[in-house]
Amino acid sequence: MTTASALTAREAAALLSFYADAGVDAMLEDEATDLTRLAAEKAEAARAEPEQRAAAAKTKARAPDPPRSTPAVPTTIPDDKAVSDAAFAAESARSLAELAEIVQGFTGCNLKQNARSTILLEEMPESGILMVCGFPTGEDDKAGAALSGPAGGLFERMLAAIGLSRADVGVTTALPWRTPGDRAPTASEAQICQPFLERQIALAEPKLLVTLGNFACRMTIDPNKTVFDLRGSWHKKEIGGQSFETLVTFSPSELLAAPKNKKEAWLDLQALRARLG
Repeated sequence: MTTASALTAREAAALLSFYADAGVDAMLEDEATDLTRLAAEKAEAARAEPEQRAAAAKTKARAPDPPRSTPAVPTTIPDDKAVSDAAFAAESARSLAELAEIVQGFTGCNLKQNARSTILLEEMPESGILMVCGFPTGEDDKAGAALSGPAGGLFERMLAAIGLSRADVGVTTALPWRTPGDRAPTASEAQICQPFLERQIALAEPKLLVTLGNFACRMTIDPNKTVFDLRGSWHKKEIGGQSFETLVTFSPSELLAAPKNKKEAWLDLQALRARLG
């Protein structure tokens, strides 16, 4: 039998013309096709396809991830440098407004990263009374002001008992920023923030300085003393070459936690009232 591959182009064209004239409309292979074998091969391929996909997925899962870029790690400022930076920055302020701007821009204390508000003394009232409470609470941070919430309510009642209102006194916190979860500040955090507190007091030039609570007492008067050690009398506090008459008493939050100390707090408030004349 002559195969198509053995024909010349002219012979193949003549053959096709003959087939067309004879009514042939389909081309057949010279050899029969085993359709049963083809069906079996297709079925086998269909069965193997899920296994091949699973193997490919497993291989992909084992493949190592492409290298990822390492995120930038914030620069950590050593505590001793942060303290010196804070002292230098605080000393450069010539007014409470300047100090507020400086503290807002200070990046050397980790507390600022998690705080919503920076709490500082804005201005001094005519009475000349400055009260320093402890570190801001979560409520203070949310309100943007010291002594908020229940402690603030008690504070206002304490003032009213001696004929004063919140507007009659300046109020600030020993730290400008709250601590995470209202935990106690670390020694490093207190040291970093202390220059800002002392500069506030120096710039405010209060006639009378009152510390509220143990933390404010330690930050302002003596790091080794408590309210129980120092309350009941007036003290001289030297800050920035100035001397301030200072009274130590309990903070409203401490009185809420230990109401038994309200009697001593009342005596301290009377001492403040007597000094005002």
